[in-house]
Amino acid sequence: MNWRGLLLVLLLLGTPVLAQERYWQLDIKGAIGPGTSDFIVTELAQAQLDSPAFLLLTMDTPGGLYSATRDIISAMLESRVPVVVYVGPGGARAASAGTYILYASHVAAMAPGTHLGAATPVQIGPPGSTERPRDQTEEEQEGDQPAPEGGAMERKTLNDAVAYIKSLAQLRGRNADWAEQAVREAATLTASEALEQQVIELVAVDIPALLQALDGREISLHDQPYTFATAGLLAEQRQPDWRQRFIMIITNPNIAYLLMLVGMYGLLLEFYSPGFGVAGVIGAICLLLALLALQMLPLSTAGLALLLLGLALMVAEALSPSFGILGGGGLVAFAIGSVLLFDTPDQAFRVAWPFVAAFTLFSLTLVLVVVRLIVKQRRAAPVSGTAAMVGEQGIALTPIDPTGTVLVQGERWLAHSQHPIAQHQAIVVLAVEDLTLNVAPLEETKS
Repeated sequence: MNWRGLLLVLLLLGTPVLAQERYWQLDIKGAIGPGTSDFIVTELAQAQLDSPAFLLLTMDTPGGLYSATRDIISAMLESRVPVVVYVGPGGARAASAGTYILYASHVAAMAPGTHLGAATPVQIGPPGSTERPRDQTEEEQEGDQPAPEGGAMERKTLNDAVAYIKSLAQLRGRNADWAEQAVREAATLTASEALEQQVIELVAVDIPALLQALDGREISLHDQPYTFATAGLLAEQRQPDWRQRFIMIITNPNIAYLLMLVGMYGLLLEFYSPGFGVAGVIGAICLLLALLALQMLPLSTAGLALLLLGLALMVAEALSPSFGILGGGGLVAFAIGSVLLFDTPDQAFRVAWPFVAAFTLFSLTLVLVVVRLIVKQRRAAPVSGTAAMVGEQGIALTPIDPTGTVLVQGERWLAHSQHPIAQHQAIVVLAVEDLTLNVAPLEETKS
């Protein structure tokens, strides 16, 4: 290598290599809950510091919790980095809460074969409760029928949802009239229909086609013009951290239900048979995790009360046997409470029927085993105490007329007999009075 080549190499080594600009891709799949909300909000906050070209949210959701959706939308509205929402791939949907998020995006896009809508809100909790509402998914609607007129709280919730989605539509210049229909009448649209009615801006087969369509597109970002330059951009896939994945796991209604029951059964086992404390420690940890998850989910107080009543009745069956009356009633209350534990018609936030059936059968088996053991114990002969002495055989150590000393179960006892008994004669115990045995000759009892 000559000196010119060496100089070129040194220049290349000393010149910093500019990193190619990237965009961030975040995926929303399944119901939108506390874990998903924490992930999206955290990434949006980090994007304000790292300044990627834009954020791409790929979405396929049946809906979600109202509070989680509001948190995501608030972070999107405050973002200084453009947020593009893409409903894809084909067959995906942006139902309920997904419709609100799509309306809040700077650019809304869908893949062919996708749909959105059915954004009628549903109040969680009993009538008159002060819990916040969440959106209803598409399956919860009966066609495109208008949402029923309810009480003052229902109308207030509905009007609030209409005003909210219309404000998002007006902010992004999208069809506000159809947004109101999506809330009031649970209306839905396919991708092509949404494009025609100016609900979305783009229809793209896949992400590369979406990037190509975005290139050179101008939007308003906080009243400032912004032009997408997507040519040559690399995707950086962002994933939830361990804490966010942990929240997503425990806020799964089935997992929360499982943790709660394991915690309760663990503590009961520890109370019944104290040992090394393993069952108690595991039960306490599971119960605390369940309480953490339940406070983030649409919990029904009536369902929880029935479930706890069922467990209490089954415990009472074990402590005060009623030959299945308390246990059977507890089993019914347990099953009903499990079904009603989460007060929402959204199947994504309800305990699955197989879980309910499995734990109900487990509890039924436990009750039957306990009742059987109790009945068997009542029918069995006493094995300890003075009652167990009746019927035992022994030897007279001294003549008994009417009192004397006998040897029964290897112990010397003072004995009394109505008939004379010779020394070394076999005897049988008829009764126990204080510390004196009432005995009789063994041959006499046989005859």
